[in-house]
Amino acid sequence: MARIIGIVSGKGGVGKTTVGLNLGAALAQHFKKNVTIIDCNVTTSHLGLYLGMYYCPITLNKVLRGEYTAEEALQTHQSGLKIIPASLSLSDLDGIDMTEIRNSIKSLFDKNDIILLDGGPGLGREAVATLKASDEIMYVTNPYIPFAMDIVRNQEVVNDLGVKPLGIVLNMIHGKKYEMNAKEIEELTRLPIIAKIPFDKNVHQSLALKTPVVTYKPYTAASKEIVKLASTLTGETYQFEGALQKFLKRFRSR
Repeated sequence: MARIIGIVSGKGGVGKTTVGLNLGAALAQHFKKNVTIIDCNVTTSHLGLYLGMYYCPITLNKVLRGEYTAEEALQTHQSGLKIIPASLSLSDLDGIDMTEIRNSIKSLFDKNDIILLDGGPGLGREAVATLKASDEIMYVTNPYIPFAMDIVRNQEVVNDLGVKPLGIVLNMIHGKKYEMNAKEIEELTRLPIIAKIPFDKNVHQSLALKTPVVTYKPYTAASKEIVKLASTLTGETYQFEGALQKFLKRFRSR
């Protein structure tokens, strides 16, 4: 039975989708997990775009309308991560019921170790539907007071739904004095910080190249922190190669 983990945020632009797809790629590539990530942000879907999927004939929208099964909508990335994108067309919003997300993907439960639901930001229809479809919730935020306060509001809904919060991924940290630190955010939200991902220009480069940063630049600070997050989720350790091991691998490949 798969773990159904919703990845949510109080605001857009905090890097939720980027964290989700990189986490999924790390789980698939480094921990050999069967992982599917689903774009539940149907009104402003970005997940497929981040991976260069500009046109997908079968999307979550069509699965929700009962036209196709979840298996038929699956796309596989070279990392091993599987994706169900949402449609980019506004006309495909007609006739879909977001409350049916969980029922629509039940056939994937026994075929995956982890299913990640990339929810919409805030507490709109799509976001709440993602919360209701999830067994566990992971928040993504930036180190500023308004963003942290949004998590407090979201957590009120999560508590009412009885969904388990895993904690907070603190993303795009610049290390400035005016940023909130992990302790302050934990005290405000009463949730643990489970990852602290620094700002890394390689993430933006990887988005332009339509590939996860954990694949594009696996030894950058952001990539290593995402792999550590995957390790935390699975309870398994991952050993990064040292400088000597990397040198020997390059030497042998010549």
